[in-house]
Amino acid sequence: MNNAKIILASASPRRRELLAQAGFEFEVITSDVDEVVDPLLTPEMLVMSLAKQKAQAVAVNYSHFVVIGSDTVVVLDGRVLGKPKDEADAVQMLESLSGRTHEVYTGVCIAYGGESHSFFECTRVKFCELEAEQIKAYVATKEPMDKAGAYGIQGKGCVLVEGIEGDYFNVVGFPVSRFCREYKKLVDKQ
Repeated sequence: MNNAKIILASASPRRRELLAQAGFEFEVITSDVDEVVDPLLTPEMLVMSLAKQKAQAVAVNYSHFVVIGSDTVVVLDGRVLGKPKDEADAVQMLESLSGRTHEVYTGVCIAYGGESHSFFECTRVKFCELEAEQIKAYVATKEPMDKAGAYGIQGKGCVLVEGIEGDYFNVVGFPVSRFCREYKKLVDKQ
């Protein structure tokens, strides 16, 4: 596996940047899988399931590659907030997060040679009290539209966040440090 080529099964520019910053060379092949969401799954099981679906959809054609799938969700009071459907949905999500603490879960699946290994990371994020005008102005930037929970901590959304407990990069969309440790374990086993 040391010499195996790596595929990132994600279109996320943030995941590409983080994996490259960590020193990995890889190519991107997105999985056009219809994400099957089981409402009975816990958030951690949900993100691992979605990450596995993405990784396996690509790995089926590239079994000699290491394929990385990943998925991130925001959870408030046990309710999963995915990407907003439209601007009104984004406003509603941000209003619900205002002044409150929520969790960000990212699941990662590493598939290789017909086997896979999945894990998740969870980070707690506290939002500032947001004013209606601030929310509208942020949504007008269009930044929230492709992000779970309708915000990007690494972009203009940084001003919404009062503090975090856990891995910052997990909130961006990929727990780099944990991935490197899990990847090393797999490489060492080969």
